[in-house]
Amino acid sequence: MSRTKIILLAVVIILGGLFFVLDLGQYLNLDYLKEKQDAIDAFYGQRPFTTVASYFLLYIIITGLSLPGAAILTLAGGAIFGVLWGTVIVSFASTIGATLAFLVSRYLFREYIQKRFADKLTAINKGVDEEGAFYLFTLRLVPLFPFFIINLVMGLTTIKAVTFFLVSQAGMLAGTVVYVNAGTQIAKIEQLQDILSPGLILSFVLLGLFPLIAKKAVDYIKKRTDAD
Repeated sequence: MSRTKIILLAVVIILGGLFFVLDLGQYLNLDYLKEKQDAIDAFYGQRPFTTVASYFLLYIIITGLSLPGAAILTLAGGAIFGVLWGTVIVSFASTIGATLAFLVSRYLFREYIQKRFADKLTAINKGVDEEGAFYLFTLRLVPLFPFFIINLVMGLTTIKAVTFFLVSQAGMLAGTVVYVNAGTQIAKIEQLQDILSPGLILSFVLLGLFPLIAKKAVDYIKKRTDAD
């Protein structure tokens, strides 16, 4: 591993370690957000630009370092900025943060993983090259797959960074709207699990699978047509 990679890895580990050592996660929970909502609203009223910029930067840092707290921050976006602006701000902040995590994973580990498991990854790389965007879109829509895991794993594949960014932005939009909208009624939320009902999760799954199924169907019909 090169010196630059070692330094970057050390920075990521140190920043992540400080998050847990200083117990900063205590400020990214539902109870704390409810307790401080009035104070945050007052600060936003006095300094809107500072509030938006600070929130945007914090969201990027948390997601870029793959730290816990993105769901709470998304709720906070709805509670502070409302549905429209909360969705816009969260959508771009979460996608930028996810792409940073993706790039860090790619820069630090992809070369080693691809060399170490080259024979086993050939088929996977081919699948990602051909249908990576469809798979990523499905993963982004299904709430069952952890946000940070998708970022890190996709960084090890051959998918292009610009494709990752655009597909992630589109794929995460529906979930972002749901959480941001829930944030506008944060006083009524007792736990994060209250936001996603089984029916809503199923809807996301079906929505995510539709483009992939449609593509498979089109490919099948095309093959049959060519054969005839």
